[in-house]
Amino acid sequence: MTATFNHTIIAAKDRNESALFFRELLELSEAPSWGPFTNVRFADGVLLQFAEPPVEIQMQHYAFLVDDELFDRAHRMLRDRGIEHWADPQMRRPGETNTEHNGRGVYCKDPGGHLIELITRPYL
Repeated sequence: MTATFNHTIIAAKDRNESALFFRELLELSEAPSWGPFTNVRFADGVLLQFAEPPVEIQMQHYAFLVDDELFDRAHRMLRDRGIEHWADPQMRRPGETNTEHNGRGVYCKDPGGHLIELITRPYL
């Protein structure tokens, strides 16, 4: 068997709020949750597991490749909800998207403070 990505745990201030944000932004499925985790599942079975650690959360960066239609819906959700977003990871171009790598991209922060990147074309 070759290696495949199975799951990651994302630190959250409120695990349910973060899981809901990701489900709505990326149109992901709810998954059974257990113990300290609230889970969401990608179509390929990969889990994002949200947990509330007893320590200060350090910002992480998570990038997701999405198709143009999902990008449009997600970007509309950010705008409609007044969620601050940027065209760049340095957060210097507020309210914009970028057109790098022959696609589109946008950055926002999730409820836990992590930097989320949505792109329509892979970098490589």
